[in-house]
Order: sequence, then C-alpha cells, then structure tokens
Amino acid sequence: MISFRSIRKEITEQRSPASTFPFGSSGNLQTLREELKSQPHLVSLIREIQAFAHFARTTDVPALTFARFQAFDAQGTRQEYEEPYFERRGRLLALTLDVLLEDTPGNKEALEDLIWEICNEYTWCLPACLPHGFAAATNDRLQPESQVDLFAAETSHALAETLFLVGDRLNPWISYRIRAEVERRVFMPLFHDPIHFGWESRTNNWSAVCGGAVGMAVLLLEDDKERVAGMMERVIRSLECFLEGFGEDGGCAEGVSYWFYGFGYYVYFADMLFHYTDGGLDLLSGDKIRAIASFPAAVTLSGGVAINYSDVGKVTMHSGLLSMLANRLDVNVPEFREVPSFKADGCYRWVHVVRNLLWTQANRFNKPLPDEGLLLKDLSIAVDRRRTGETLFAFSAKGGHNDEPHNHNDLGHFILHIGGENLLADPGAGLYTKEYFGQGRYEWIHNAASGHSVPIINEKLQQHGSVFQARTMHWDNHDQGTRFSLDLTHAYNDPSILSFQRDFQWNWHPEAGGAHASLLLTDSVAFTGIPVGFMEQFVSMHEPKQVKGEWIWRGNNGFVSLQYDNDHYEAVLDTQETVDFEGENQTIFILKLKAIKREALIRGKFLFSCFGLSHMA
Repeated sequence: MISFRSIRKEITEQRSPASTFPFGSSGNLQTLREELKSQPHLVSLIREIQAFAHFARTTDVPALTFARFQAFDAQGTRQEYEEPYFERRGRLLALTLDVLLEDTPGNKEALEDLIWEICNEYTWCLPACLPHGFAAATNDRLQPESQVDLFAAETSHALAETLFLVGDRLNPWISYRIRAEVERRVFMPLFHDPIHFGWESRTNNWSAVCGGAVGMAVLLLEDDKERVAGMMERVIRSLECFLEGFGEDGGCAEGVSYWFYGFGYYVYFADMLFHYTDGGLDLLSGDKIRAIASFPAAVTLSGGVAINYSDVGKVTMHSGLLSMLANRLDVNVPEFREVPSFKADGCYRWVHVVRNLLWTQANRFNKPLPDEGLLLKDLSIAVDRRRTGETLFAFSAKGGHNDEPHNHNDLGHFILHIGGENLLADPGAGLYTKEYFGQGRYEWIHNAASGHSVPIINEKLQQHGSVFQARTMHWDNHDQGTRFSLDLTHAYNDPSILSFQRDFQWNWHPEAGGAHASLLLTDSVAFTGIPVGFMEQFVSMHEPKQVKGEWIWRGNNGFVSLQYDNDHYEAVLDTQETVDFEGENQTIFILKLKAIKREALIRGKFLFSCFGLSHMA
C-alpha cells in the first residue's frame, strides 16, 4: 500500500503536469501526428476514424429523449438509450482524433456542437447504472446528474483528453464548459464528500474503471497539486481494492473481457501517473501485477478465441494495451494480428482506441503463444493447448464456486477447442437487461447450469451461491497432456449425493498422419439410494450429428467425436434459441444423455476425440 505521504511527495515535488506528455511519448503533439500517420499498421484504423468523423459532421447528433431514458425502468431493456448514448461517444472520439490528425474543415465546429450536447445531457450515467426506479433514483443522497458510474467516469476522462489533444483549437467556452461539467458532475460528488461511492471498495472492474478514468481526468485537468495529491490518494485506494479481487495466480473471475476493461483502465491510469510523477509512483510493479498481466495469455486459445467462462462476450485484443504490457513487464500476451477496428468496441471507449493508436508495436504482431498446460489455482481453471502445424488443440475446465463475479452456475464445465473454434463450448454472456442482473438471472440459459456441460442430477440443476462449490482434487501436466480432477459433491443442493467426482484426462497424440487429441471424461456419482434420474449435458454452438453410434461436432478446421456406452444412455438433442451479448440471435445445441439404469453408483466414461484438418473428409 502506498502511503499518502509518498503520494503527496511525488505529486507536489515533481515537475508541472502541463509539461508532461501523459502517454509516455517523448515528442510533442505535432511530432506525434506525423508519427501516427506514417505507420502502415495504423492506416486502416485512421481511415475508419476519418469515415466516422465524416458521418459525425454530416448527420445530426442522436437525441437522448425521455422515452429512451425511461425504457430501462419501464421494460427492462437497455439498447433504446445506450445505442444513441454510445454513438455520441463514438462521434466525440472520431471528431477529436480527426481534428488532431487532419483538421478536416467542419470538424472543429461539429466537435464543439457535440461537446455542448454531451455537457447538456441530464446525466452522464446509464439508466441501468442508476438506482432503479424513480423513488430510489430521486431519493438517493446524490441526484442522477451527480452520480458517478462507469460511464460518467469514462465521459469525464474522454472530455479531459479531448481538451489535452485539441483544446487549443476549440472555442474557450468549450474548454470552460468541459472543466465546469467535470467538476460539477464528477469531482465534487466524488472528492468533496466523505461518503464513499459503493464502487470505491469493490473488488471487480468498477473500482478500476471508475477510479482509473476519473484519476486520468484529474491528472489532465487539475492544476492545484495539493488538491491532486488528495484526489490521487482516494483513487489509489480504490485501485488497491480492485487488486484484492485477484488471487496470486492473477486470474480474473469476471473473464478476459472484463480483464481488458478493468485491468485495462488500471494500466492506462498507472502509466499516466508514472509519467506525471517522472516514475516516482509506479503501480505496475510487483509479482502480482505481472501475474494479472499474464492472465489473457493463460486463457487465450487461437484465432482470437478465448476461454469464455462467466459473462464474456466477443473478445477484442487491444493491441496497444498488450504491446505496452509485453514491453513494460516482459510478460506473454495473446497473439494479435492487427490493430482493432474503430468499431470493435460498441461502446466506443475512448481510452482503448487512443492507446491502440499510440502504443501498438507492429513487431508484436503474429506471435503465437507457447504450447503449455497450466492451472490457475485460485480460480480452479485448468488449461492445456498444443499446436500441430497451423492447428491448435486446447482443453479447459473449471471448478470454483457459484457466487463468482458475473457468475454462471458452471462447476465442472469444460471447453474443447480446435483451430480457432470452441466445439464443446460455453455460451458466454447473454444480452444485458434488468432481469439479466435481477431475480431472473438464472432463468437465462447463458447463466444457468442448463446451458453448460454439467449433469442434471435428480432433475436438479446447480444453484447460485458460494456454498455450491467445487474442490480441486488433482492437477498434473506432462508432455502428453493434463489430468484435472474435481470434487463436485457440494455443487448441488441434494443431500442424496454422497459423492461426485469428475475427472478429465486430456491427452495429446502426435503421429505421422496428423496429430490429434482426446479427452476422457469420467463422472463417478454415489447416492444414498436410487436416484430419480441422472443426465449428462454437452453444450456447443455447432449442431452435432450422430454417425454410426458416435456424435460428431464439426467445425471449419476440425471435428470432435464422442464415444460412450450407448446401452446405458438415451440421447436427445435439445436446441435452444436465444440472444447473445451483442444482441445477435444465438442457437445453443445441448446433447443430453439420460442414464437408462437408475443405480446408487453411477460411473460414466465419455471419450471425446479431437481431429484437425488432416482427418477431415
């Protein structure tokens, strides 16, 4: 823990922040403009920025009407308000960067009008992040316009960095308005009230995103160093709470998407603070930070696909953040092949795009991760990946408990990956609505045990709660693969289960005709009497076909076949239609194998054989 004395000393005794470029560049803005425009790997992103800026110049700013504002309370949906809200942030990002890079005629005026509109917004928060309901929102200690959520914090930083990058070209009224609104909406409620916001002590992404975003806004806007020191002390305490949410293995229970979000903002702020204090305050030192920075490499497979336990949507490999961590901390990072698209993040988060521009190192492209097997001990997640030629085979399974951040009821669930696709898969995150995070959360197939490759026992699903947990019994990694065993006895609210052990044996089979891999899954369940029923479930986004007594999941670059004792199980294919995190239609295929014989001791073996392109007919 950094003491306030150290914070104050480093803040007040260092050079003026006005002379410090906050992104770690030794050049000035003019030099930066020329450097960015000369980089081949940035050409596509810059063209996208210019195209979106043209769109922003030539079309009306979308309205944030009352009807859209109250849609979340009225019907529990978020898109009505959030889509125009985030489009405004995308316009801000594109216009600012185009003013910085090209200064296209009309950009300045369009940017000024847009900033004025954002400063006129009733609140910078999203309705979904305000206290729910009119009475709760209006009777809270702070009114909606003074609440600081993820998006108010992000907006304050985006506007502050807009001023830093192009403020000298804007009308002084715009500069004045930005400073006044950030002060009124964010700095005053956060730093001039002894009552803390709930997120300040959270151990999830909120403490890092809110703290990091506001912290960067402070460093960019505030000139009074004594005030900055006090503000930094509160921000840093919030970030320390964020780090408490990680074990020594560095694993992010929220999943890799939220790692990019939460730890990303932690890193962005830490880097700016490091340069602000000439290296005096370094929040990116220590073994635990290195472990957290290594997490995406641990859970990334191939083709940009990652292990997606928890509420993980589409994962964007932010090349700037990954380049910076690889360079600064010398850690493995996931393979990335290009700078992400301007529209890769539908929220148009300022900091990702700007750091992708500033920090991406082209010499980091196309560097695959090494073959390895590992166990994230604190999360109880096992991973093993092996590559042959251009095809990567990977296996993962998880234990843990059913009250994790962004929890899914998924103890004992597993993934099989071949050549860029998860063929035995996790459905990932569903569409965020009021009910998705409300009482009906586990009625959504994405979150319920019914949407994961875990058994239904005595017609019961795993339930939500920390008492429903798995215990890691064994993990071993060797040249030929991995063995991972879990005790799932307490994963179900069922006293008739005396014991339940799930054993995974993942084996690698190199051979001249083309490598393949296999997973032998063994479930051993003992009951106090004869169970009502027992049914295995195997989940995929690919429809399996039954061929000569085997079930086969076929992808673009390989396939998985399942063999089991057909005399002991009755197979039924269940198809579930739903909507994913992006709002796109999603079909989930669940192969259900119902035990025909009801016995007090069930021991089932299931052999999954994984093959690459060389075996595909």
